[in-house]
Amino acid sequence: MSTQPDIRVPIAVAQFAPRTDKDANLAEIRRLTTEAAGDGARLVVAPEYSMFTGRKLDAAAVAAAEPLDGPFVTGLSAIAQELAVYLVAGMNESVPGEDRFSNTLVALAPDGSLITVYRKLHLYDAFGFTESDVVRPGDIVEPATFPIDGIVVGLQTCYDVRFPEVTRRLVDAGAGVVALPAQWIPGPLKEDHWATLVRARAIENTVYIAAADQSAPSGAGGSIIVDPMGVPMAALGERTGTVTATVSSHRLDEVRLRNPALELRRLR
Repeated sequence: MSTQPDIRVPIAVAQFAPRTDKDANLAEIRRLTTEAAGDGARLVVAPEYSMFTGRKLDAAAVAAAEPLDGPFVTGLSAIAQELAVYLVAGMNESVPGEDRFSNTLVALAPDGSLITVYRKLHLYDAFGFTESDVVRPGDIVEPATFPIDGIVVGLQTCYDVRFPEVTRRLVDAGAGVVALPAQWIPGPLKEDHWATLVRARAIENTVYIAAADQSAPSGAGGSIIVDPMGVPMAALGERTGTVTATVSSHRLDEVRLRNPALELRRLR
């Protein structure tokens, strides 16, 4: 067991069904973040496309896009500062000179500052969908991470969870927690895939996963926080709301001592 102090950080996932009214979506994020902060959460993770979700991913989603200094991120900043939390949420980020937008995660600090940005690498061109019609894939850059009291949080989005190297890259950059906002489209076996993939990424990387999905009708729900052994700590099922669980640096150390898979790798 580590001789270092145990760093414990309460984190929450927020689940709701964003619509096309950006102000209403921001108000719902405020309500849910207030609920989570009341439960002691230091980090709140909201879904992918929290800013704007239409019935289809089309030109309306492009028209709704905003820059990082636009009203939506400004509103998130105010929420984070008012409630003294770290806040992660998905948005449609405008791309100057393009007729597509970036599917972007933003992370705000308790002082309201924008501390990191992640643009989705793997677009959802599968199961009959073509996200790339209106979304620009993110460039391969350094992993998006930020620390909370010495525990590093990494960012990835939805379909990225089907690509094990994305999570592994975050862990190699020091992440002990992966925040995974999603709009996991419902469909045959999709809910089963979601639960399996989230737990698999946690187990194979000995890392916490905080997976925040949209609820019906736009998402499959199933938001969950999973520990480094793949054990579910808190889950939302199909309902709108938040759940909170506490991540622990000692638990990370304990699991990685018992299952030193990261150290034993031969392919790096």
